[in-house]
Amino acid sequence: MAITYMEVVNDVLSEMNEVLLTSSNFANATNIQRSVKEFVNRAYMDINNPNFKWPWLAVNESQNDFYGNTYVETVAGQRWYDLNPSATDINDSYGHVDWDHFSLTEEGVAGKSAPYTARSLPYVEIQEWRDMWAVSEEVNKYNTSSRTTPKRIFREPNGLRFGVSPIPDGIYRVYFYAWNRPVALENYDSVVALPDQYKSVLLARSRYYAWQRKENANQAAIAAEEYKDLLKGMRQQETAPTPDRFTDNRVRFV
Repeated sequence: MAITYMEVVNDVLSEMNEVLLTSSNFANATNIQRSVKEFVNRAYMDINNPNFKWPWLAVNESQNDFYGNTYVETVAGQRWYDLNPSATDINDSYGHVDWDHFSLTEEGVAGKSAPYTARSLPYVEIQEWRDMWAVSEEVNKYNTSSRTTPKRIFREPNGLRFGVSPIPDGIYRVYFYAWNRPVALENYDSVVALPDQYKSVLLARSRYYAWQRKENANQAAIAAEEYKDLLKGMRQQETAPTPDRFTDNRVRFV
């Protein structure tokens, strides 16, 4: 069951023995009700901002068994590509991109059939690209015979685009893993992008801000400690590191 903005706000108001909001007056809330709305949003950002790779911020589930959760198609002769072509402003741009795991494939490209070209695209610093390949690629950029399958990617300094090298000779899908920026809650029925089990984390942080407004330092301190403990468990559950080595305890018989 999805958690809604109004549900969390009313849970906090109820604990503070304040009048609850309804769908009809939620947008025009005043006084403590309006403050609690702001506190819930602040708490929501507090949870999401320190960890840009929460699973619920992922752009999509994996769109390919191996390559990533989103992709951009190259164009013959084009160097630079928006990471999120549908973005209209900075808030629509991705909050985080895994630059270490870009891959290229022809699979899924119209008109292509197996066996497909596929390769990893290692990341290089833009200065390394300029030092090693940029000049020769610039000289030959109008020579279509010099175009080929890209071998590497690099990041534009503003972080909104990536470049490929060499310049592509056709259409390829460049796959990568990306995560969205958290979006502020606005309407009474806005869905909180957290699994239900972590509602208590959001409530604890929201109560912390609410009790501060009430100038109840004791209750605020209790809420702060609760939030810290719950967030620790949430991080362990969702972002615990994967094993970096494997052991084999089978008995070897000769």
